[in-house]
Amino acid sequence: MFLHIKKTAYILLVAVFLFVLDRYLKYLALGLDGKEINLVSDFFKFNFVKNYFIAFSIPLSGNFLLILILLILLTLLYFIYKLIKERKILESSLLLCVFAGAISNLYDRLEYGYVVDYLDLKYFTVFNVADTMIVCGVIIFLFVSIKNDRQKT
Repeated sequence: MFLHIKKTAYILLVAVFLFVLDRYLKYLALGLDGKEINLVSDFFKFNFVKNYFIAFSIPLSGNFLLILILLILLTLLYFIYKLIKERKILESSLLLCVFAGAISNLYDRLEYGYVVDYLDLKYFTVFNVADTMIVCGVIIFLFVSIKNDRQKT
């Protein structure tokens, strides 16, 4: 039981750190004034890109997108609450990571009208730490859920 609590505390600490890091990097990106910083040659760069759409540049924007995001956040909160009640601390912590990433991007949408992306991976996409929190949180959550279901049978 103690190991489970320790893992959960670690995940929550990482989520808070990544949220703060994302907000700081977005602040830096906004101040780049059109400059690019090569992190790994020209393959991986730090620059500022306005993202008006959702994940993987799916063309949804405007009020419909804001309503959809709010519904997703409310649904996430419901599942986080349910998992905490069921004492599934690891799973609830992972969903809190997803929630924190989504809140960071929602803040951008409300403040600027777009999401601030800054990690530019050539031939793929431009993204941010919050996007990574969302994607990794969902993938690890699914992996843990599938593993737990298999152990039950």
